[in-house]
Amino acid sequence: MLNPVPHLESEINRLRKEMNAVILAHYYQEDEIQDIADFVGDSLDLARKAAATEADVIVFCGVKFMAEGAKILNPKKRVLLPDLKAGCSLEDSCPPAAFKAFKEKHPDHIVVTYINCSAEVKALSDIIVTSTNAEHIIRQIPELQPIIFAPDKYLGSYLIKKTGRDMVLWNGTCIVHERFSEQELVKLKTRHPKAHVIAHPECPQDILKYADYIGSTSALLRYTALNPAQEFIVLTEPGIIHQMKNQSPGSVFYEAPGIVGGACVSCNTCPFMKLNTLEKLHACMRDKTPELLLSPALVDAARKPLTRMLEMSASLASAARMSRD
Repeated sequence: MLNPVPHLESEINRLRKEMNAVILAHYYQEDEIQDIADFVGDSLDLARKAAATEADVIVFCGVKFMAEGAKILNPKKRVLLPDLKAGCSLEDSCPPAAFKAFKEKHPDHIVVTYINCSAEVKALSDIIVTSTNAEHIIRQIPELQPIIFAPDKYLGSYLIKKTGRDMVLWNGTCIVHERFSEQELVKLKTRHPKAHVIAHPECPQDILKYADYIGSTSALLRYTALNPAQEFIVLTEPGIIHQMKNQSPGSVFYEAPGIVGGACVSCNTCPFMKLNTLEKLHACMRDKTPELLLSPALVDAARKPLTRMLEMSASLASAARMSRD
């Protein structure tokens, strides 16, 4: 049987040119999607690309809240998502109505919300952040200003420790990062004593305490690139390892196992991210559906905190460009 991948790639490339489309992919996507994308990045990188693109169509290979962000930041563009069922456990943990009631209990607090949330929750927020820029943005908020941070309680706890701010936290978690097992991590460290443990701040504190380096998805990638020919235990969604191997071919990477139902398994793969496939990417471009649609009123309300995020993190973008030059 012939391998269908080359044919699909050829058709996707044809459609991309025909539609004047840009394909954006998150680091957690399948390898073949990352390889065919015009740009691969973390949530902040992709938000910037979506806001700035001059393409007629944005094809977003990620999860729904990311595609919503692209539509909010560039509402005149058509935004396609290969699978509309590609959601997010953090988004699910923060229903808009419940969050609105929570916010009303703290009327004097500014609302800083992680980008992993629905457009409706973004519209209830004052500033959106990513794991890349959250600390940078929180440090810009006056010290006497009380803060609500949502929806990830583990990222929130990490930021409290980093910034010293006493924030009110929403009780949400990511199913990928909370499944990592301390016991299995210790076993893996014992088998590979020279390996650097690198972790995303969405992990619980009992996992983060073992980390040699903690950072956002793009920061973890940068750390491995700056430390070539090393061993790494990676405590985040393993899709990022594809880019790590591309940038550091002489390094060795170990996926950290987790626990589900008392059993040790490789369960740190995001089931939502993996709903997108090369076949679905081709189909959505061919059929121009499913398309991400939002009401103009919701777009206007949610754009304000996203735009504020981009403005408050502009200096980070400048620093990143300087480090690459």
